[in-house]
Amino acid sequence: MPEVIFNGPDGRLEGRYYHCRQNDSPIAILLHPDPRYGGTMNNKVVYSLFQTFVHRQFSTLRFNFRGVGRSQGRFDHGHGELSDGAAALDWVQSHNPNASGCWIAGFSFGAWIGMQMMMRRPEISGFISVAPPANILDFSFLAPCPASGLVVHGEKDEVVPLDAVDKLVEKLSSQKTVTIDYRVIAGADHFFQNHIVKLVSHCSDFLDQAMVKAA
Repeated sequence: MPEVIFNGPDGRLEGRYYHCRQNDSPIAILLHPDPRYGGTMNNKVVYSLFQTFVHRQFSTLRFNFRGVGRSQGRFDHGHGELSDGAAALDWVQSHNPNASGCWIAGFSFGAWIGMQMMMRRPEISGFISVAPPANILDFSFLAPCPASGLVVHGEKDEVVPLDAVDKLVEKLSSQKTVTIDYRVIAGADHFFQNHIVKLVSHCSDFLDQAMVKAA
């Protein structure tokens, strides 16, 4: 995928971008895990999700948060990273002014950032949150959750216990205006080692259903 460099709030940000030639193709932004623990846009889960959107003809961007790879700046405990996500979305929208939809997908820390972006950007019409760290970070801002989406978690996640995500999904599902598709992958750990194919299968199935409904 072509490398892109775009302006962020704290310097240049590095990304990889696929541009769909269809004039009204939907767009998607991919958000990576916590950089303090090695998270980058080349994480296997993020890369796999990127390809999942690309194969469905989304104009798709994955990028490194500030201080990661060739992205300038330094880690900002979520505040600056949220601003980075907004800059990334602005950049993709500038290249896709006729986009038919806007999706956000994040893994772990990236899921937390993505859910916050939804609260600030009403054009986001759907989301995929993989292993949202509901026991570590505060998700109480989702009141109400502004869009329907998919939550995927590993049954054997050693970082985020399953019951923490169960409670988050229960809270979100209590809202009449949204539908949360919640899928638990048996035997999967936090990084979905040996379960990436199953993860992609669930995300692909969900996206295919969502696109049929939107058609």
